[in-house]
Amino acid sequence: MKKNVSFLSSDEVTRIHAVQWIPAGQPKAVVQLIHGMCEYIERYDDFANFLRENGFLVVGHDHLGHGQSVNSIEDWGYITENSPARALVRDIHHLRVLTQKRYPGIPYFMLGHSMGSYLLRRYLTHKGEGLAGAIIVGTGSESDTKTRVGLTLVRALARSKGWHYRAESLQEMTYNSAYKAFDTTNTDPENSWICSDPEIMKTYFADARCGFLFTTSGFEALLSTVLFDNQKRNIERVPKTLPILITSGEKDPVGGLGKGVKTAYQQYVKAGITDIDCVLYPDARHEILNEPNKEIVYNDIMEWINGHMA
Repeated sequence: MKKNVSFLSSDEVTRIHAVQWIPAGQPKAVVQLIHGMCEYIERYDDFANFLRENGFLVVGHDHLGHGQSVNSIEDWGYITENSPARALVRDIHHLRVLTQKRYPGIPYFMLGHSMGSYLLRRYLTHKGEGLAGAIIVGTGSESDTKTRVGLTLVRALARSKGWHYRAESLQEMTYNSAYKAFDTTNTDPENSWICSDPEIMKTYFADARCGFLFTTSGFEALLSTVLFDNQKRNIERVPKTLPILITSGEKDPVGGLGKGVKTAYQQYVKAGITDIDCVLYPDARHEILNEPNKEIVYNDIMEWINGHMA
C-alpha cells in the first residue's frame, strides 16, 4: 500500500509532502529515502515497491523546494533564506521521528542519493545514533578550495539578486572535467551523465519537476553541506559502530568517476568507522537505482540491509 502524508517543515511555512510504502504485515525494518537535487521522492517508486514487497516499510519526502513541498511552482529550487542546509536536515529528522513513533522498535535505515547522500552524511554527524545503517548512494568529494569559491559566488549573487535568483553560471560551475564525456544540457538522453537508460532520461526531461534551475538558496544548501561533509572534525562525529554502505557507478561524474567516492570511503575508514563497505558498479552512471542493471543494485542493497538487521 502507498500512502501520502504531510508535516510542517522546519521553515514553519511549508507543508512537506511525504510518502509511505507500507508492506503487508509487520514491517521487518524501515528504510527512509532521501532524494537528490531537482527531483522528487516518487521517482523512487520502483525501488521503494521492491523493498515493500520484501517486507520493508519505506518512507521519504520531497525536500523544501522540490516536488509537492512548495507553496507554488516558483519555489522549485528555493529552500529558505535562513540556514537552508539545516532546514533540510531538520526535515529529514522530523520524518524519522514521526515514523519511529508509528513503528517503534524495528531497525531503521536511511538511504540518501546524490544531494541526498551529502545531506545524509551531514545528518549522521548529529543524529546517527540509533540508526541500524546508512546507505550513501551517488556521492563524491570536492576540495575545500573549490567549494569555498562556489559558496563565495553564491553568496555574492544572493546579496545582489536575492535568494530566489537563478543563474545558469552556478549550474555550469558544478560540471568539472569528469562530466566532459557526457551531455550536461539535458538535451541528449542517449548520453546523459545522469542515467544511461534513454527512456528514463526522456521521462526526466519531460517532467517539469526535474532538472529545473536551482536558486542561490538551493546552491547555498548544497555547497555548504559538501564543505561540511569534508571536514575531519565532522566526519569524526559519526558513530564509530554505525554500519555504512557507500555505493556508486564507476562512470558517475558526481563521484569523480569513482575517485571521489573512494576518497569519501577512506575518510570514514580513517575516522575509525568499523563496519563500512564501498561498492562501485562498472559502466554505471549517476542514478544506479535507474541503470539497466538496477535489479542487481536493488538486491545488493537489500542483501546489505538484511545483513545488518540485528
